[in-house]
Amino acid sequence: MRSAAAAALLAGVACGAQAGLPGLCDRPATLSAAQQHRLLQLAALIRRELQASDASAALIARSGTDLGRFGIRYSHAALALHDNPLSPWAVRQLYYACDEARPRLFDQGLAGFVSGTDDAERGFVSVLLLPPEDGRAVQAAALDKRRALRLLGAAYSANAYAWATTYQNCNQWVAELLADAWQPLADGPAPRAGAQAWLRAQGYEPTAVAVGSHALVFAAQLVPYVHAGDHPLADLQALTMRVSLPASIEAFVQRRLPGAQRLEFCHAGGRAVVRRGGPPLPADCSAGPGDELVALDD
Repeated sequence: MRSAAAAALLAGVACGAQAGLPGLCDRPATLSAAQQHRLLQLAALIRRELQASDASAALIARSGTDLGRFGIRYSHAALALHDNPLSPWAVRQLYYACDEARPRLFDQGLAGFVSGTDDAERGFVSVLLLPPEDGRAVQAAALDKRRALRLLGAAYSANAYAWATTYQNCNQWVAELLADAWQPLADGPAPRAGAQAWLRAQGYEPTAVAVGSHALVFAAQLVPYVHAGDHPLADLQALTMRVSLPASIEAFVQRRLPGAQRLEFCHAGGRAVVRRGGPPLPADCSAGPGDELVALDD
């Protein structure tokens, strides 16, 4: 992989930027009226499934930059909360405030969340419904301002090393928040380190991302929120970075909570597909047996 491709990969795992932009701060998202309408319909389908559940919280993830060639579908994870003060089932997430060059916590409606993608013509959303008791604990931790903010890192990096506190990306905040929800952290000077220690002990495995020859140095020069200094030398020499991505968090939650129900949604070609359980949806967003196929109006 050449350095430019690696830079694109590392930028692609970035969290939503200020005002819901999906990636680089200087790349505004522009949607036609028809695209906005279809994404609103997709958000309505997701809201319908959330409202029909008995969950209080769900792990939600969206596709952003197309990283399919790297085997990555989802780049940005967040928490959909039944009692979010913005609106029922609005999403609480870490985002990168471009103007301030720092991470912030941000509430966003489902429509805004699903619109944060580079490709308005095709996209995927994953929802993992947390069992009632576990979901209530997650919602309580996420909506407790003190608890949520004490786990917010001071510096952002799209490719933050999962086992360090130098930097943080949006997915790492979600993972650490889950740790505090399910094993409340004692008050102290290093809550993030405590959350990571619990995640390690519980078998959490961050995603191992292969970045290619000399990519780290070049990527750090090309993208202002990509860094390599927090990664172990052995990983850098192996041209691998261990980063929290939605897939790693989802796998951890499913191992810990076998009763968590997974839903997957996609839209393409004027249609949406809803899959309840089963394998991941195909890349072309085609429906299989048991899937719900919905026509989207322009």
